[in-house]
Amino acid sequence: MDTRVIKYFLAVAQINNITKAAKQLHITQPTLSRQIMDLEKELGVTLFDRRQRRMELTQAGVVFQRRATTLVQLLDQTKDELHKQNYNELSGTINLECVVSSVSPFTMNLIDQFQQQHPAVQFNIFDGDGDYLRRQLDEAATELACLLEPVEAAKYNFLVLPSREQWGIILRADDSLAQKPFFTREDLYKLPLIIPHRNIIRDEVSDILKLDQRKLNIRASNTQPSNVMELIRTGHYYGLGIKGVTDVFQDPKLAFVPFSPTTTTGHVLVWKKNRQLSSAAEHFLQFVADHCH
Repeated sequence: MDTRVIKYFLAVAQINNITKAAKQLHITQPTLSRQIMDLEKELGVTLFDRRQRRMELTQAGVVFQRRATTLVQLLDQTKDELHKQNYNELSGTINLECVVSSVSPFTMNLIDQFQQQHPAVQFNIFDGDGDYLRRQLDEAATELACLLEPVEAAKYNFLVLPSREQWGIILRADDSLAQKPFFTREDLYKLPLIIPHRNIIRDEVSDILKLDQRKLNIRASNTQPSNVMELIRTGHYYGLGIKGVTDVFQDPKLAFVPFSPTTTTGHVLVWKKNRQLSSAAEHFLQFVADHCH
């Protein structure tokens, strides 16, 4: 499969018009059409729906676009890394994911220190919820990810980070309940809740608090905290979340009240088992390990 043709496909997928894509690629429209049809023949699937004037991706086309984007990025990064090796200094690009939590400032501080020592190393930094970040890791879109525990030990190698999160309720600072020293299981049954989307996190918190999830008044679930903060600010919702979220957002209108019994979760830096890391990623991993002791 020719990398050039993959890039042609990505251009058409982005523009949704083969004539405009051909003009941007500086090739003729018939040539581009033939290349795309040859690609479909090689893959054995239809990548575009041609029944409309726009070139819309089929379901197979969406899957191939995601994989092709990752492939092209990895090839470009590899070429860049090989080129810079000629200068006898550590170089390359590290694709790193990080949940939004108290581990964020810790990780960003390490990135800053690492780049002071290795200025030729670049970082692509992604955030998201644990499910999304692990999916990106599984598909080789990223190499390393800072996640909340638990993680599947059978799939990933991991390094325990010196940062723990406390679970509790995020609410308006002027809410009378913000004066409580803690929330108990019985308190949670009375609140209109926004809860984490990840079942594994939900279940872990429920096990510690002995929660019956069927009794919870769940109004919404979330993967990222930024949008639901607007709901919590209305005073009509209470977010089941981690203290690190309020620490990161530094919003004086929001408060955090912990659970009783105390419920905490650790952070880990993970990478996929049986997958070769880039030289830059291996050096960064060792750098992090040295700062965790």
